[in-house]
Amino acid sequence: MIEIIGLISPFFVLIGLGFGAGRIVDRPLEGLAWLNVFVIYIALPALFFQLLARTPVEKLASIGFIAATTLATFVIFVVGFVLALVRSLADIPVATIQGLAGAYGNIGYMGPGIAMAAFGPAAAVPVALIFCFDNILHFVMAPLMMAVGGDRSRPTSVVAREVLVKIFTHPFILATIVGVAAAIVQFRPPEPIERLLELLANAAAPCALFAMGVTLALRPLKRVPMELSTIVPMKLLVQPVVAWLLLGIFGDFDPIWVQTAILLACLPTATNVFVMAQQYGVWVERASATVLVTTVLSVGTVTLLLFLLSSGLVPTDPFPQ
Repeated sequence: MIEIIGLISPFFVLIGLGFGAGRIVDRPLEGLAWLNVFVIYIALPALFFQLLARTPVEKLASIGFIAATTLATFVIFVVGFVLALVRSLADIPVATIQGLAGAYGNIGYMGPGIAMAAFGPAAAVPVALIFCFDNILHFVMAPLMMAVGGDRSRPTSVVAREVLVKIFTHPFILATIVGVAAAIVQFRPPEPIERLLELLANAAAPCALFAMGVTLALRPLKRVPMELSTIVPMKLLVQPVVAWLLLGIFGDFDPIWVQTAILLACLPTATNVFVMAQQYGVWVERASATVLVTTVLSVGTVTLLLFLLSSGLVPTDPFPQ
């Protein structure tokens, strides 16, 4: 357990440093914009491209793995959505944000660094695949459900076009597509470009986690929403179990891939859920509280899960022959 704490603590300390800086230094949230631009549009895409381009192409075509992990996210979203729909008296926009809060993990900012520190470079491909297809799912579900729930003023074709634009212009997804293409044709960038990508990839995790900490600090918690009594366990406890069971049903996968998928499933609610809540003007303050509370509690749940996985107490195959 001491080893696991030593492995995981630098990542949460980085979030804590960002949180402390956000509370101590008097700067507006807008001042973080350029760091977020660097992380989202440059550093993390460079990391995904570099790792995917080096991967044998046959490993990238794991349809069963993609289906199992994406279905796990969808199942949690549907359960969270239905519970919220009952609780909010059929308010579809509110239920959509609550469903996303229980299913949409912070894979982009926290996933690559923690997974590769825990499981090595072999975790890079499953991280990229899960992130790519989970994002496609969320980019489709959020505008679709918001349109169903109230904003019927825009034609379906406009909503569909916006969804496609969001999917195919997202820097992480573009980097994944280009990285897969590079792997297929076995393209290797020239040495100077390779060194540049290495520098950018190494900067991705610390910058992302620091930015996340600052963001949490500048959105103070005013009260703990009642809805967290179901959202928190769904996100931090139920989703990794569902992912583990579905991976066991869908096939026999590399143990590192299974462990990576379980780890990503237990990450806290993504800060993008708050961004979506702001965009649609729904459940904004409570979405911010959800991100903060799940992040704080994930210090314990992620550490415990890594201990269970590394010690063999949780087998990678839930249905051994």
